[in-house]
Amino acid sequence: MMLERKVKTVRALERGLDVLLEVQARKAASLHELHQALGLPKATLLRMLMTLGRKGLIWQRLADGAYLPHAYASTAAPVASAERIAEVASEHMKALSTRIAWPSVLAVPRLDHMEIIETNGPLFRLDSAVLGPVGVKLSYIHTATGRAYLAACGEAEREAIIARLRPKETSEGTEEDLRQILQQTRQRGHASREPLHPWPDRSRQLVLRDGRRSMAVPIIVEGTPVAAINVTWPARRGAEEVVIARNLEALRRTARIIGLEIEGKDK
Repeated sequence: MMLERKVKTVRALERGLDVLLEVQARKAASLHELHQALGLPKATLLRMLMTLGRKGLIWQRLADGAYLPHAYASTAAPVASAERIAEVASEHMKALSTRIAWPSVLAVPRLDHMEIIETNGPLFRLDSAVLGPVGVKLSYIHTATGRAYLAACGEAEREAIIARLRPKETSEGTEEDLRQILQQTRQRGHASREPLHPWPDRSRQLVLRDGRRSMAVPIIVEGTPVAAINVTWPARRGAEEVVIARNLEALRRTARIIGLEIEGKDK
């Protein structure tokens, strides 16, 4: 009869797995939350989180510093899920922050709005650079981000979105104005907040008074838009045409790289 061998477990590995399981269970966790849940020193947690990140098991969101599980691509989940898009985009948005002096948000479509899923705003130490946070709802009509997506999506999707947003009392002229704006957006290859549109959709009053300007482009995966990424700056700090001329190509390149990486293609 064989005697059962007493084999010691690897305590460091156990603790690392505890961290991974806690992040997976919470779906998003801050360093402080993990410290409270597991009772590990924050310095130890940071080393473990960095190790798990290097192994591709977790990633850190720029918008709020939260740690999230790696969004593995599988047949059970769409390649372009919001989690996958945010994870892929995060490092590229960090790189974009070194090339453009103003912050960006990344947003995905919902029924009647776009939802912010990542922002590099916290990397800018400027009051005028505060964007987000994750979960904020953006207008399809009154933000550059929303217009970029709405102009790029397929006709059937676009018509469904416009139908959801259409006020009960409106004239054909104002709807035609919206369609003209979207047509101009497609022709330019980028969206902006101008010209303003009269429909009383979400974000209109904020856009009118926040003193900002934005440009945005869609992120395309296999010929279909899955998100939009913008750059926002205070109007007093740069004329729109000047900022666009200097930074549009860097924004387009970032969107293109994100799309290709989601597809699993070389950049």
